[in-house]
Amino acid sequence: MSELLKNIDARAKLAGTNKLEILLFTLGTDDRTGRRETFGINVFKVREVMRVPSITRAPEMPASVEGMVSLRGALVPVVDLVKYVGVQTDKKPEIMIVTEYNGHTQGFLVEAVDTILRLDWAAMKVPPDMLAAEMGGLVTAVTELPDGRLVMMMDVEKVLSETGHFDDNALVFNTIQPLKRERTVFFADDSAVARRQISRTLDAMGVKYVCANNGKQAWEELQRIAAQADSLRVPVSDLIQLVLTDVEMPEMDGYVLTKSIKSDARFAGIPVLMHSSLSSSANEKLGRAIGVDEYVPKFEPHKLADILTRLLG
Repeated sequence: MSELLKNIDARAKLAGTNKLEILLFTLGTDDRTGRRETFGINVFKVREVMRVPSITRAPEMPASVEGMVSLRGALVPVVDLVKYVGVQTDKKPEIMIVTEYNGHTQGFLVEAVDTILRLDWAAMKVPPDMLAAEMGGLVTAVTELPDGRLVMMMDVEKVLSETGHFDDNALVFNTIQPLKRERTVFFADDSAVARRQISRTLDAMGVKYVCANNGKQAWEELQRIAAQADSLRVPVSDLIQLVLTDVEMPEMDGYVLTKSIKSDARFAGIPVLMHSSLSSSANEKLGRAIGVDEYVPKFEPHKLADILTRLLG
């Protein structure tokens, strides 16, 4: 299975071309429906894939958190995605996907991994409302394989938030200092959890905002704002003062969105802040290479607020 990931560094070259590679995995056949769904996770976030090691159980953890494993001397929390998603099966997960989000490592138990699929973000579509409701907002994008299978990109940020790995305590936001000037931020993120965190940070700062659920929607809305500014005979910077974007988004990713903004003279002087759980320095360097003004990790509200204060002040 290590063969799946041995060229991961080379895959960084995909970023900026609106392409990505995802690791496909399954959670087993659900006894209630007879269906065996296929999910995907960005290869950038996968450190390794292994057989399920010995897990040390821990008391008072959420039901889907199996416990901890020791990986090269570090204790790593393990989430059983089969339990989390609610797949009813007697078959126990056999594979653990070790992932890294914002510098935090965790293991996800799955039935099996399939293959790595290279595709264009344009092929990843926003999930239909019916599917989004059925999956409880767990799916951020979907695509169809040549064999007819539907692949669902899992909102891992939602999983980590609900299993206690990200701090969502109101006290965190209550200690953020308000901005002393009236400002408006435009932000784009496909994760409902991330959008909520950004909104709470901006609310605590007293900053107005407009948001979009993916890069394509963001670019369309930014074009509308630019047209509005033109009709008012004012610069776009009078209407919005900063753009905050995620990296991974269906239809258009944050790199392409940033390149579009930076190549359009109407948005001159408006900083772009990239906000991502892709925590490697390579991704930050790539973001800066295409014109990103700042790069901030997700789920660190005070760090986000500090950078926003500096850029908006």
